[in-house]
Amino acid sequence: MKALVTGGGGFLGSALCRRLAARGDSVRSFSRNEHPALRKAGIELVRGDLADQTAVAAAAKGCDIVFHVGAKAGIWGPYEEYHRTNVQGTANVLDACRLHGIRRLVYTSSPSVVFNGRDMEGADESARYPERYEAHYPETKAAAERMVLRANGPALAAVALRPHLIWGPGDTQLLPRLIARRKAGKLRRLSGEPKRVDTVYIDNAVDAHVLAGDRLQPGSPIAGKAYFITNGEPLPLWELVDRLLAAAGLPPVAQSISPRQAYWAGALMELAYGFLIPGEPPMTRFLARELSTAHWFNIRAAGLDLGYHPKVSIDEGLHRLRCQGSTY
Repeated sequence: MKALVTGGGGFLGSALCRRLAARGDSVRSFSRNEHPALRKAGIELVRGDLADQTAVAAAAKGCDIVFHVGAKAGIWGPYEEYHRTNVQGTANVLDACRLHGIRRLVYTSSPSVVFNGRDMEGADESARYPERYEAHYPETKAAAERMVLRANGPALAAVALRPHLIWGPGDTQLLPRLIARRKAGKLRRLSGEPKRVDTVYIDNAVDAHVLAGDRLQPGSPIAGKAYFITNGEPLPLWELVDRLLAAAGLPPVAQSISPRQAYWAGALMELAYGFLIPGEPPMTRFLARELSTAHWFNIRAAGLDLGYHPKVSIDEGLHRLRCQGSTY
């Protein structure tokens, strides 16, 4: 098949491009920057912005399926930037599918679209969208996911995948930020009852996307649905953080603050960074909620409908991470 991968230069997008190309699919990557390593792997590169309707339409021409992975992630920044990429960009992808008669769309969403600030323990796809959000990323991703699922129909089969905290060798977001903060001595654990969280190793996240793409057709059982994607191995958050740091050769996090302190520090930092200090605050209310609540999910539906079963365990993933040495 001919596949378009938006955000093909990112962590998940590039891994997905390589997997599809390795099995013989024709792959086109759409992203804002040049990625020579992908070109060397035989992947066609198209540069452009998701908010540019004409560029997205041109990139989708001739494709059989779109994997819409590209997004603006993070916990800070103007709402307009998140809306421009995550909402308008998704609308442009849908328009391109309609224009070119593309019948399959796999959308990369996030479990944060249903996060309501409280513990999520064994949550499944019946979890509802909250009435309000404390950050622009989950709000705009939820709007985009709803748009994608509403677009599902006889002409376009659409499915949304919700991978949680993707990590592994080559990570450009989670691990580098975690390691940078630990090296700078700015990482604090939150005290109190240990809360379990789910993550997903990069190869497993790619597996889920490929499985969804292969099973997706108008009218198929997975069309119009959303699925949580994790390793199925929830661990206490700070145990997981310490194990990731150890894989990078760093000591565990020793200092701690209470969840209440973190929340109010986040509120004050949002004010300070919003009006006085440039850059991204080290703590926000949304991040404090994320760090002090449980986030683990029931992936039974993904197993039944997609045939998704995590192949790389957390232990194996950490071993692979240690083997990559000083990349970070």
